[in-house]
Amino acid sequence: MRLTLLLLSLVLLAPTLLQAGDFPVADEVIIEKSARELHLLNNGKIFRTFKIALGIRPEGDKKKEGDFKTPEGRYLLDLRNPDSDYYLSIRVSYPSATDRREADENGLDPGGSIMIHGQPNVPSRSETYYRTQDWTNGCIAVSNSDMIDIWLMTGDNTPIEIRP
Repeated sequence: MRLTLLLLSLVLLAPTLLQAGDFPVADEVIIEKSARELHLLNNGKIFRTFKIALGIRPEGDKKKEGDFKTPEGRYLLDLRNPDSDYYLSIRVSYPSATDRREADENGLDPGGSIMIHGQPNVPSRSETYYRTQDWTNGCIAVSNSDMIDIWLMTGDNTPIEIRP
């Protein structure tokens, strides 16, 4: 608990403690679902790669609420939540207008609340499970330490592309 509070304090205070040149900042994020990797890019070059877990039905594009798929396409990282049920979270701007239109045409609810997040604050499974399985409802999950790095190395409205 103490360590969690210390890490969260560092995350929240980091912008005042660090200078702009102290760490790289991504101008784009790419998710490769098939490789289970999240890449941070700056000027078109990957500078960090993280292992990820996806929705429990990872193949294919998200089409509706409850399909347990991670969406595919271009979005933005548009909202940060330091008080998430998971260790930090950054929202992906899914569904886009196109996603909503396609869902409406098929009489479906496209769902939402797709996030990049850390591990559950109250785990119901083993650490090994979260590290080795696709376990989310459609989000992109990383380790807590990786989530701190992603939080610090992305800004508001960073473009994200989620690829098959």
